[in-house]
Order: sequence, then structure tokens, then C-alpha cells
Amino acid sequence: MASSTQYGTSTSVDDLKGKAKQSYDEASERAQEIAGQARQQVGEVAGNVKGAIDRSVREQPIATLAMAAAVGFVIGALWKS
Repeated sequence: MASSTQYGTSTSVDDLKGKAKQSYDEASERAQEIAGQARQQVGEVAGNVKGAIDRSVREQPIATLAMAAAVGFVIGALWKS
């Protein structure tokens, strides 16, 4: 089924469906790439944090314990409110 536009060109519904599907596929593929990159970066950050915590526990166990208690207190205060 062809329709006429204001510019005098004809396009079919199938053509529009094809273009829409292609655009959707490209957007979906790009979203998957971005999600993969984000997953990789989160993994790197988690590894860095784990390393920093391990080093802190070894080098300054009391300060690390105090920091953990402070973080727990803040989270508890936020949770309560």
C-alpha cells in the first residue's frame, strides 16, 4: 500500500517497517555495547575498591574498623529517616 507525502514521493508501509526495524536493531546493538562497557568498568571499580579495602585492613585495621562503623552509622541514620 503506497501513500503520497507532501513532497510527492511514495513510500510503502513495508519500507517504513523495514527502516523502523533497522533503527531498532541498531539501537539495541548499541545499548548492548554500552551495557557491556559499563559492566566491565563496574568490575574494574569493584576490583579497585576491594584492593583498597584489603590494603587498608592490613595497614590500618583500627582506622578501617572506625570507618566501617561510621559508614554503618550513617546508613542506619538514613534508613531510619
